[in-house]
Amino acid sequence: MNNILVPIGTSPDSSQTLQYAVDFASNFGAQVYVMDVFNVTTAVGSLANVEEKVAKSSKEHLKEVIDQVDTKGVQIKMATYNGDIIDGLKSINKELGIDLIIIAPRSNDIQEELYLGNTSGRIIKQTEIPTLIVPKGTTFTPIKKILTAFGSGILKRSSILTPLVMIKNKFRSEVSLLLVKRPGYTEDDLKVNTALMDLSSHLSITENGTTYLGVTEYFQKEHPDMLCVFRRKRGFFKKLWEKNTIPKSEFFVKIPVLVLSVKKD
Repeated sequence: MNNILVPIGTSPDSSQTLQYAVDFASNFGAQVYVMDVFNVTTAVGSLANVEEKVAKSSKEHLKEVIDQVDTKGVQIKMATYNGDIIDGLKSINKELGIDLIIIAPRSNDIQEELYLGNTSGRIIKQTEIPTLIVPKGTTFTPIKKILTAFGSGILKRSSILTPLVMIKNKFRSEVSLLLVKRPGYTEDDLKVNTALMDLSSHLSITENGTTYLGVTEYFQKEHPDMLCVFRRKRGFFKKLWEKNTIPKSEFFVKIPVLVLSVKKD
């Protein structure tokens, strides 16, 4: 794990997310990139240096956030982008190769009842970069127990599991697998990929309406330090595919959630 990206919004808690990312990165010798996105369109005849001024202001904001963090020797680099955040993430990923995005559950959204706001929801929905959702105020501790939940054991490619494998190996984590048989499942869904099976000697199977309900059932039993789910069109974050926001009343977990790339269409 070499490059970790932390999108910085206007939230006063941005430094907390960055601190977690720095502490996490220090275990892997990774670099951390902080990114701020702005949107400036200059009309013909307007001041040519408007974008330059906004970019400068954006970098000053990033510096203020970085100054609040104990860097612990981790290299933090700044990146700004003029345009849409998803385009910006794809651009920096193409240039650098981002191994993991770390975000807070709610970003740039004043609706406190939301677990994922519009920005964080779009990041989960519209990118395929592995993402770690870290609840605000979470202090980094070594990850000892990981609950990995899925509704299908099919993997497009084993490399999807790379972030999970790296975390498991680094912290010698115990990984529990939870296969949730949902309405309309196929026999193929029940065939768990060997790379996924290799991560754990413990596989539980439950039957439930959604992967989320299956996780809710096992969550109290397992008491994991991290939840791992897969980013799929009809997967764990089902509500996100209808809209970019998701209320806390529908999903609220007080531990980090690792979201891995799409498993199958």
